[in-house]
Amino acid sequence: MEAPVWVLADPRAGTAAQALGIAERLEAPFRTVTLEWGPLAKLPWPWPTLAGLTPQARARIVPPWPRLVISAGRRAAPVALWLGRRGARTVHCMRPGAGAARFDLLVVGRHDSPAPAANVMPILGATHRVSPARLAAARAEWAELGTLPGPRVALLVGGPVRGEGLDMATAAALVPAARRHFPDATILATTSRRTGAAATARIAADLAGSPHRLFRWGDAGPNPYAGFLAWADAVIVTADSVSMLSEACATGRPVLIAGEAPGRHAALAESLCAAGYASRLPAPGLPHPAAPLDESARVAARLRELGFA
Repeated sequence: MEAPVWVLADPRAGTAAQALGIAERLEAPFRTVTLEWGPLAKLPWPWPTLAGLTPQARARIVPPWPRLVISAGRRAAPVALWLGRRGARTVHCMRPGAGAARFDLLVVGRHDSPAPAANVMPILGATHRVSPARLAAARAEWAELGTLPGPRVALLVGGPVRGEGLDMATAAALVPAARRHFPDATILATTSRRTGAAATARIAADLAGSPHRLFRWGDAGPNPYAGFLAWADAVIVTADSVSMLSEACATGRPVLIAGEAPGRHAALAESLCAAGYASRLPAPGLPHPAAPLDESARVAARLRELGFA
């Protein structure tokens, strides 16, 4: 069946989630086109091309062409524009590197300081797949988490985008800080690919002997990340992940940001705190945000207004 919407899914899950999160909120049929990068993807292509794709990925891009293409990440940009030349509307998340003016809509986080333009839609944080419906489904799927003693605090641990794992000073401070703020809480902790073995081991040791659940990156079985978010009464998240910061704020629960991160991550943390969606750890209080942060829905609504979907 012809799909009117294509999502170009980057191999990096967090990048792909930005495009998928918008498509899922359109409530229209869409096709996910899995991208795989060859050696030429490293080049900053200034024109529409499929040259960065592997032959296998290029073979997936065949007519009938879509009416709308949603993409994310610099490497996907020339692929989206190639489809734009075949009549598709193009919506791209994150700065595309080159050809910004050729996109019908660019969805760019305010923390990336996008230059004002008619085709630019600034958002707070990043789009993602943690929708109200997904949280409700996760709450049902992980109902067992609701039997754990409250309050339940999700602890989302990332790590540096480029580096050898979360620094040990931050790792050593996380659980003690969580216990100071929530002395009677059950901590629902999850680590990521970037956390590293040493930091994960330190967090595991600090959690031992107190109520908790820990899911280490690479553990067997289904990942309870969405369940942790769905059942959390509060969320602590490290400052180094745009995706996790944005997803934490989608819960509508108090969010505390732990640790420091440079550049755009620091700008994002600052903007979330200024908008009332998060506070820095330690925090004097835990105010609830007025509403969950739902930029994916706002972008989807904009696409409908523009007649793209």
